[in-house]
Amino acid sequence: MSRTTDILLTALAPAVWGSTYLVTTQALPAGHPITLAALRALPAGLLLLAVTRMLPPREWIGRVFLLGALNFAIFWSLLFVAAYRLPGGVAATLGATQTLMVLGLSRVLLGTGIRPAAVLAALAGIGGVALLVLGPGAALDPVGIAAGFGGAVSMALGTVLSRRWQPPVPALTFTAWQLTAGGLLLLPAALVFEPALPALTAVNLAGLAWLGLIGAAATYWLWFRGVARIEPGAVSMLGLMSPLTAVLLGWLWLDQALTPQQSFGAAILLASVWLGQAANFPQRFRNRKVLP
Repeated sequence: MSRTTDILLTALAPAVWGSTYLVTTQALPAGHPITLAALRALPAGLLLLAVTRMLPPREWIGRVFLLGALNFAIFWSLLFVAAYRLPGGVAATLGATQTLMVLGLSRVLLGTGIRPAAVLAALAGIGGVALLVLGPGAALDPVGIAAGFGGAVSMALGTVLSRRWQPPVPALTFTAWQLTAGGLLLLPAALVFEPALPALTAVNLAGLAWLGLIGAAATYWLWFRGVARIEPGAVSMLGLMSPLTAVLLGWLWLDQALTPQQSFGAAILLASVWLGQAANFPQRFRNRKVLP
Protein backbone atom coordinates (compact mmCIF):
# COMPACT_ATOMS: atom_id res chain seq x y z
CA MET A 1 0.00 0.00 0.00
CA SER A 2 1.38 3.43 -0.93
CA ARG A 3 2.34 6.09 1.56
CA THR A 4 -0.24 8.46 0.06
CA THR A 5 -3.00 5.96 0.83
CA ASP A 6 -1.68 5.56 4.38
CA ILE A 7 -1.71 9.33 4.85
CA LEU A 8 -5.26 9.70 3.53
CA LEU A 9 -6.58 6.86 5.69
CA THR A 10 -4.83 8.25 8.78
CA ALA A 11 -6.14 11.77 8.08
CA LEU A 12 -9.69 10.41 8.18
CA ALA A 13 -9.33 9.89 11.94
CA PRO A 14 -8.78 13.55 13.01
CA ALA A 15 -11.24 14.67 10.34
CA VAL A 16 -13.92 12.59 12.06
CA TRP A 17 -12.75 13.72 15.51
CA GLY A 18 -13.64 17.23 14.40
CA SER A 19 -17.30 16.18 14.68
CA THR A 20 -16.92 15.57 18.42
CA TYR A 21 -17.79 19.15 19.38
CA LEU A 22 -20.92 19.16 17.24
CA VAL A 23 -22.13 15.76 18.49
CA THR A 24 -21.32 16.55 22.13
CA THR A 25 -23.11 19.90 22.17
CA GLN A 26 -26.08 18.87 20.04
CA ALA A 27 -26.72 15.23 21.00
CA LEU A 28 -25.33 14.53 24.49
CA PRO A 29 -26.30 15.67 28.01
CA ALA A 30 -24.12 18.44 29.42
CA GLY A 31 -22.08 18.26 32.62
CA HIS A 32 -20.81 14.66 32.37
CA PRO A 33 -17.53 14.89 30.40
CA ILE A 34 -15.63 12.06 32.13
CA THR A 35 -18.64 9.76 32.11
CA LEU A 36 -19.20 10.37 28.41
CA ALA A 37 -15.51 9.81 27.72
CA ALA A 38 -15.67 6.48 29.56
CA LEU A 39 -18.78 5.49 27.61
CA ARG A 40 -16.99 6.42 24.41
CA ALA A 41 -13.85 4.39 25.13
CA LEU A 42 -14.82 1.31 27.16
CA PRO A 43 -17.69 -0.14 25.05
CA ALA A 44 -15.66 0.47 21.88
CA GLY A 45 -12.64 -1.25 23.39
CA LEU A 46 -14.65 -4.23 24.62
CA LEU A 47 -16.31 -4.57 21.22
CA LEU A 48 -12.93 -4.64 19.49
CA LEU A 49 -11.65 -7.15 22.05
CA ALA A 50 -14.61 -9.38 21.20
CA VAL A 51 -13.73 -9.08 17.51
CA THR A 52 -9.98 -9.62 17.86
CA ARG A 53 -10.22 -12.19 20.70
CA MET A 54 -6.76 -11.40 21.98
CA LEU A 55 -5.76 -10.00 25.37
CA PRO A 56 -2.39 -8.33 25.93
CA PRO A 57 0.31 -10.63 27.32
CA ARG A 58 1.38 -10.02 30.90
CA GLU A 59 4.55 -8.17 29.92
CA TRP A 60 2.51 -5.70 27.87
CA ILE A 61 -0.14 -4.81 30.44
CA GLY A 62 1.83 -1.94 32.00
CA ARG A 63 2.59 -0.40 28.62
CA VAL A 64 -1.00 -0.78 27.44
CA PHE A 65 -2.39 0.98 30.52
CA LEU A 66 0.18 3.77 30.20
CA LEU A 67 -0.76 4.27 26.56
CA GLY A 68 -4.46 4.05 27.43
CA ALA A 69 -3.91 6.78 30.02
CA LEU A 70 -1.91 9.05 27.69
CA ASN A 71 -4.03 8.62 24.55
CA PHE A 72 -7.44 8.51 26.23
CA ALA A 73 -7.91 8.90 29.99
CA ILE A 74 -5.54 11.83 30.63
CA PHE A 75 -5.86 13.40 27.20
CA TRP A 76 -9.66 13.40 27.07
CA SER A 77 -10.01 14.56 30.69
CA LEU A 78 -7.64 17.51 30.25
CA LEU A 79 -9.24 18.31 26.92
CA PHE A 80 -12.62 18.70 28.62
CA VAL A 81 -11.12 20.85 31.40
CA ALA A 82 -9.52 23.13 28.80
CA ALA A 83 -12.76 23.27 26.81
CA TYR A 84 -14.78 24.26 29.90
CA ARG A 85 -12.34 26.91 31.16
CA LEU A 86 -11.14 28.42 27.87
CA PRO A 87 -12.78 29.65 24.68
CA GLY A 88 -12.72 26.87 22.11
CA GLY A 89 -10.22 28.71 19.94
CA VAL A 90 -7.65 29.01 22.73
CA ALA A 91 -8.05 25.33 23.65
CA ALA A 92 -7.65 24.26 20.00
CA THR A 93 -4.55 26.42 19.54
CA LEU A 94 -2.94 24.97 22.65
CA GLY A 95 -3.74 21.48 21.39
CA ALA A 96 -2.02 22.24 18.11
CA THR A 97 1.30 22.69 19.94
CA GLN A 98 1.51 18.89 20.18
CA THR A 99 2.97 18.94 16.64
CA LEU A 100 6.14 20.61 17.99
CA MET A 101 6.18 18.37 21.06
CA VAL A 102 6.09 15.25 18.89
CA LEU A 103 9.19 16.44 17.03
CA GLY A 104 11.10 16.92 20.28
CA LEU A 105 9.91 13.67 21.86
CA SER A 106 10.68 11.73 18.68
CA ARG A 107 14.23 13.05 18.84
CA VAL A 108 14.62 11.92 22.46
CA LEU A 109 12.74 8.60 22.40
CA LEU A 110 13.17 7.45 18.79
CA GLY A 111 16.40 9.15 17.73
CA THR A 112 14.62 10.90 14.87
CA GLY A 113 16.35 13.94 13.44
CA ILE A 114 14.60 17.30 13.61
CA ARG A 115 14.34 18.92 10.18
CA PRO A 116 13.95 22.72 9.91
CA ALA A 117 11.13 22.29 7.39
CA ALA A 118 9.24 20.09 9.87
CA VAL A 119 9.54 22.77 12.57
CA LEU A 120 8.38 25.40 10.07
CA ALA A 121 5.37 23.25 9.14
CA ALA A 122 4.44 22.77 12.80
CA LEU A 123 4.70 26.50 13.52
CA ALA A 124 2.65 27.32 10.43
CA GLY A 125 0.05 24.78 11.52
CA ILE A 126 -0.26 26.41 14.94
CA GLY A 127 -0.64 29.80 13.28
CA GLY A 128 -3.25 28.43 10.89
CA VAL A 129 -5.28 26.97 13.75
CA ALA A 130 -5.05 30.27 15.62
CA LEU A 131 -6.38 32.21 12.62
CA LEU A 132 -9.08 29.61 12.09
CA VAL A 133 -10.49 29.47 15.61
CA LEU A 134 -9.26 32.37 17.76
CA GLY A 135 -11.65 35.26 18.32
CA PRO A 136 -10.97 38.79 19.58
CA GLY A 137 -12.40 38.02 23.01
CA ALA A 138 -10.13 35.06 23.78
CA ALA A 139 -9.51 34.88 27.53
CA LEU A 140 -6.62 33.18 29.33
CA ASP A 141 -7.45 31.12 32.41
CA PRO A 142 -4.34 29.67 34.16
CA VAL A 143 -5.97 26.32 34.96
CA GLY A 144 -7.36 26.07 31.44
CA ILE A 145 -3.96 26.94 29.93
CA ALA A 146 -2.28 24.26 32.07
CA ALA A 147 -4.92 21.71 31.05
CA GLY A 148 -4.53 22.62 27.38
CA PHE A 149 -0.77 22.20 27.45
CA GLY A 150 -1.08 19.05 29.56
CA GLY A 151 -3.45 17.53 27.04
CA ALA A 152 -1.05 18.36 24.22
CA VAL A 153 1.84 16.74 26.11
CA SER A 154 -0.27 13.65 26.79
CA MET A 155 -1.27 13.26 23.15
CA ALA A 156 2.27 13.88 21.90
CA LEU A 157 3.84 11.39 24.31
CA GLY A 158 1.13 8.83 23.58
CA THR A 159 1.74 9.17 19.83
CA VAL A 160 5.51 8.73 20.12
CA LEU A 161 5.33 5.83 22.58
CA SER A 162 2.70 4.12 20.43
CA ARG A 163 5.29 4.22 17.63
CA ARG A 164 8.12 3.04 19.88
CA TRP A 165 6.14 0.23 21.50
CA GLN A 166 4.74 -1.73 18.57
CA PRO A 167 3.48 -5.15 19.70
CA PRO A 168 3.52 -8.04 17.21
CA VAL A 169 -0.25 -7.80 16.70
CA PRO A 170 -2.50 -6.05 14.15
CA ALA A 171 -3.36 -2.39 14.68
CA LEU A 172 -6.99 -3.31 15.45
CA THR A 173 -5.86 -5.44 18.40
CA PHE A 174 -3.53 -2.71 19.66
CA THR A 175 -6.44 -0.26 19.43
CA ALA A 176 -8.70 -2.62 21.38
CA TRP A 177 -6.14 -2.89 24.18
CA GLN A 178 -5.64 0.86 24.49
CA LEU A 179 -9.33 1.80 24.32
CA THR A 180 -10.24 -0.77 26.94
CA ALA A 181 -7.43 0.35 29.25
CA GLY A 182 -8.36 4.00 28.81
CA GLY A 183 -12.03 3.26 29.50
CA LEU A 184 -11.19 1.27 32.63
CA LEU A 185 -9.13 4.19 33.92
CA LEU A 186 -11.89 6.71 33.17
CA LEU A 187 -14.71 4.69 34.73
CA PRO A 188 -13.80 5.06 38.44
CA ALA A 189 -13.09 8.78 37.96
CA ALA A 190 -16.54 9.20 36.42
CA LEU A 191 -18.22 7.34 39.28
CA VAL A 192 -16.41 9.40 41.95
CA PHE A 193 -16.44 12.90 40.49
CA GLU A 194 -19.62 13.13 38.42
CA PRO A 195 -23.34 12.70 39.09
CA ALA A 196 -25.28 9.89 37.48
CA LEU A 197 -26.37 10.37 33.91
CA PRO A 198 -30.01 11.25 33.31
CA ALA A 199 -32.20 8.87 31.31
CA LEU A 200 -30.75 8.80 27.82
CA THR A 201 -32.90 9.68 24.84
CA ALA A 202 -32.70 8.15 21.37
CA VAL A 203 -30.67 11.17 20.26
CA ASN A 204 -28.25 10.69 23.18
CA LEU A 205 -27.79 7.03 22.31
CA ALA A 206 -27.20 7.88 18.66
CA GLY A 207 -24.57 10.44 19.67
CA LEU A 208 -22.79 7.93 21.90
CA ALA A 209 -22.93 5.32 19.15
CA TRP A 210 -21.29 7.74 16.72
CA LEU A 211 -18.56 8.75 19.16
CA GLY A 212 -17.92 5.17 20.25
CA LEU A 213 -18.19 3.15 17.05
CA ILE A 214 -16.94 5.73 14.55
CA GLY A 215 -15.19 8.38 16.67
CA ALA A 216 -13.28 5.83 18.75
CA ALA A 217 -13.21 2.24 17.44
CA ALA A 218 -12.91 2.93 13.70
CA THR A 219 -10.90 6.15 13.78
CA TYR A 220 -8.39 5.13 16.43
CA TRP A 221 -7.75 1.93 14.50
CA LEU A 222 -6.89 4.11 11.49
CA TRP A 223 -4.82 6.42 13.72
CA PHE A 224 -2.71 3.69 15.37
CA ARG A 225 -2.34 1.99 12.00
CA GLY A 226 -0.92 5.27 10.69
CA VAL A 227 1.33 5.72 13.72
CA ALA A 228 2.94 2.37 12.91
CA ARG A 229 3.51 3.26 9.24
CA ILE A 230 4.13 7.00 9.05
CA GLU A 231 6.76 9.13 10.80
CA PRO A 232 5.43 10.53 14.13
CA GLY A 233 6.02 14.13 13.04
CA ALA A 234 3.96 13.58 9.89
CA VAL A 235 1.19 11.83 11.83
CA SER A 236 0.96 14.66 14.35
CA MET A 237 0.50 17.19 11.54
CA LEU A 238 -2.54 15.24 10.34
CA GLY A 239 -4.13 15.89 13.74
CA LEU A 240 -4.60 19.50 12.65
CA MET A 241 -7.44 18.34 10.42
CA SER A 242 -9.65 18.11 13.52
CA PRO A 243 -10.16 21.86 14.19
CA LEU A 244 -10.60 22.43 10.46
CA THR A 245 -13.43 19.88 10.33
CA ALA A 246 -14.99 21.33 13.48
CA VAL A 247 -15.13 24.82 11.96
CA LEU A 248 -16.49 23.56 8.64
CA LEU A 249 -19.21 21.54 10.40
CA GLY A 250 -20.16 24.59 12.45
CA TRP A 251 -20.45 26.57 9.22
CA LEU A 252 -22.45 23.89 7.38
CA TRP A 253 -24.60 22.51 10.22
CA LEU A 254 -24.98 25.36 12.71
CA ASP A 255 -24.96 28.28 10.26
CA GLN A 256 -21.91 29.80 11.92
CA ALA A 257 -20.12 32.55 10.01
CA LEU A 258 -16.89 31.79 8.17
CA THR A 259 -14.77 34.95 8.01
CA PRO A 260 -11.99 35.79 5.53
CA GLN A 261 -9.52 35.40 8.40
CA GLN A 262 -10.76 31.86 9.03
CA SER A 263 -10.56 31.02 5.34
CA PHE A 264 -6.96 32.28 5.29
CA GLY A 265 -6.19 30.24 8.39
CA ALA A 266 -7.69 27.13 6.78
CA ALA A 267 -5.48 27.62 3.72
CA ILE A 268 -2.36 27.98 5.90
CA LEU A 269 -3.37 24.92 7.91
CA LEU A 270 -3.80 22.76 4.82
CA ALA A 271 -0.48 23.98 3.40
CA SER A 272 1.26 23.20 6.70
CA VAL A 273 -0.18 19.66 6.73
CA TRP A 274 1.15 19.10 3.20
CA LEU A 275 4.56 20.53 4.10
CA GLY A 276 4.63 18.42 7.25
CA GLN A 277 4.21 15.23 5.23
CA ALA A 278 7.06 16.12 2.89
CA ALA A 279 9.36 17.42 5.64
CA ASN A 280 8.95 14.38 7.87
CA PHE A 281 9.47 11.84 5.09
CA PRO A 282 13.18 10.89 4.91
CA GLN A 283 14.60 10.76 1.38
CA ARG A 284 15.95 7.24 1.83
CA PHE A 285 12.43 5.90 2.34
CA ARG A 286 10.73 7.67 -0.53
CA ASN A 287 11.00 4.75 -2.94
CA ARG A 288 9.95 2.10 -0.42
CA LYS A 289 6.45 0.69 -0.36
CA VAL A 290 4.75 -0.10 2.90
CA LEU A 291 3.48 -3.65 3.20
CA PRO A 292 -0.31 -3.99 3.65
